Amino acid sequence: MTLCTGDEITWKGMVIDNMLLLENAAIRSMSDAAGEQYKTDILEGSILIKDGKILEVSPKIELPQSADCMKIDVNHHLVMPGIIEAHCHMGITEEKKGQEGDDCNETVHPVTPMLRAIDAINTMDAAFADAVRAGITSANIGPGSANVVGGQFAVVKTYGRRIDDLILKFPSAMKVAFGENPKVNYAGMNTSPVTRMAIAGMLRNELVNARQYLEKSDWENTDFNLHYEAWRPVFEKRIPLKAHVHRVDDIFTAIRIANEFGLNMTLDHCSEGHLIAQEIAQSGFPAIVGPDLATRNKIEVQNVAFKTAGVLAEAGVMISITTDHPVSLIQSLPLCVGLCVKQGLSIEDGYRAMTINAAKICGISERVGSLESGKDADIAIFNGNPMEVFTKTLMTLIDGKIVYHDPAVPDADSGKIVLPRYSLA
Repeated sequence: MTLCTGDEITWKGMVIDNMLLLENAAIRSMSDAAGEQYKTDILEGSILIKDGKILEVSPKIELPQSADCMKIDVNHHLVMPGIIEAHCHMGITEEKKGQEGDDCNETVHPVTPMLRAIDAINTMDAAFADAVRAGITSANIGPGSANVVGGQFAVVKTYGRRIDDLILKFPSAMKVAFGENPKVNYAGMNTSPVTRMAIAGMLRNELVNARQYLEKSDWENTDFNLHYEAWRPVFEKRIPLKAHVHRVDDIFTAIRIANEFGLNMTLDHCSEGHLIAQEIAQSGFPAIVGPDLATRNKIEVQNVAFKTAGVLAEAGVMISITTDHPVSLIQSLPLCVGLCVKQGLSIEDGYRAMTINAAKICGISERVGSLESGKDADIAIFNGNPMEVFTKTLMTLIDGKIVYHDPAVPDADSGKIVLPRYSLA
């Protein structure tokens, strides 16, 4: 499927070439912007795309009759922003590869801020294709939680081969972990941490040392140190701490330390967040909830429940949902959101959790997460609510390119695709 080009035909002062028009679409823009064209629901609307960016979202876009651009008649199916996974390990913990494909945890030293996700993500992991087929267009990927400080996350697009070409934001967060995982990993190794006190103490010590290094002027600090340089975007508040927390006490410890150093933070997993929803809301930190579609295989996740997301959202916490792939499979993300809705999260908050909320939490909302002029044309088309198990992904677009379409969707004929109507029969 390729885009057609026009012969210097213009629209609003722009040459109509390399354009793509989606029309007859049931649009959920997920935009916070004011104006009729950006209201969340447009029952029958159009989206115009050029050079990988959204030009316009409107109830009706009229192009000149002779304009020779690609058109997709969505046939009143749902068009929404591409889904965003706010926390996962795909491409680092690869499927089908065993130990040889597992680069998630550097389990020889508990403090490793200089590790970079982009040096370990294998885009050939089957999970990337699964993500695209599920309408997931971006993912925040990084190290696991075996270390007190695990390293730097990256937000990447889910289609392509060379990781450098897929980066949406790097670094996007600094992974830190509280609770059982660091304790269990270093137990029996005759080294810290083996207690929650040690985890907190080691993180504080690391932050103090990093702050002292970063506060030195150039003439004072003559020795470049990659270990502490990795903390610069955290202390400059360009990226947050990404705190692995399940239990109530670990959540409070993470909040305490972030406040002590004046840092931004996301509360990842937040399994007992529903027990302290008001306190989390007062902290102002967002929560990335999940994976709830997994076994309670550790003591600290005994209170995991799909209701957590709804309780937190009701309290005023900005939330998104994670599969924590491969703990739960990446393609189950919209279904996990649906199970949260089943247990109390509103449908609107469900849509927001996997689009604009996830984009804001990951620091990428200026480019993705909603359908607005100037943003990347990362778009998912479904034949129903993606939170429902029978819903099909009809088409996925990343940077305005069709990277997946359902086998029943026909190829372009004379520059136009008409999506078939679907039913559950």
